[in-house]
Amino acid sequence: MGLAIARGFLKESKENVVWLGIHSRRDEADKVVVEFPGNAATVELDVTKADSWKKAVEEILSRHKRIDVLVNNAGKHADALLATMPAKSWEDVLATNLDATFHGCQAVLPTMISQRSGRIVNIASLSALLAPAGQTNYAAAKAGVVALTQSLAKEVARMNITVNAVCPGYIETEALGGMSEEERKGAQGKIPMRRFGRPEEIAAAVQFLACSTASYVTGSVIKVDGGIF
Repeated sequence: MGLAIARGFLKESKENVVWLGIHSRRDEADKVVVEFPGNAATVELDVTKADSWKKAVEEILSRHKRIDVLVNNAGKHADALLATMPAKSWEDVLATNLDATFHGCQAVLPTMISQRSGRIVNIASLSALLAPAGQTNYAAAKAGVVALTQSLAKEVARMNITVNAVCPGYIETEALGGMSEEERKGAQGKIPMRRFGRPEEIAAAVQFLACSTASYVTGSVIKVDGGIF
């Protein structure tokens, strides 16, 4: 989804410059840089560490002097029943999904507050609103992202900074790659549209929330799920 979001912004305008924070999957990010020379760049970023965020933001500001949009897109699953869930699975999922959102927002806010403008879009999940069994760690983390979004939106609204969340449902990404054909059919049967979403459809929601005409939309939670909930 992150790559689709990046490409969405880059195709939207030749004036847009996108930085992709990467800690893995470098090859795929490099393809975007090659595809959009001069408008896309990568920066080393471990989203779970505040110092890494600080360095990444400093590097971006040294080149562009401002940050207009932050998309917190990092995510991680480690599904298990709570009774047998290893503590590390809980900690890692909370760190990647919730702590990373906190660190990202905190890293860009001084710049956005100084600019008196900015857009923050946090990628949550339908699991935050309709928590399934076997995802206590992931559902709790993404529900935390939603609550963080709504609280922060109130804190910075007077500074022309909007903070919103997108909750994807079943999207055709690597996360669904391990599903069997039977599991896919079962999941699609629960979706009123009877299909999985495309990463580009998440990107479209993010682009809307980041655009200038969405300036009165803040603290919102937009689900993109084919009508499940």
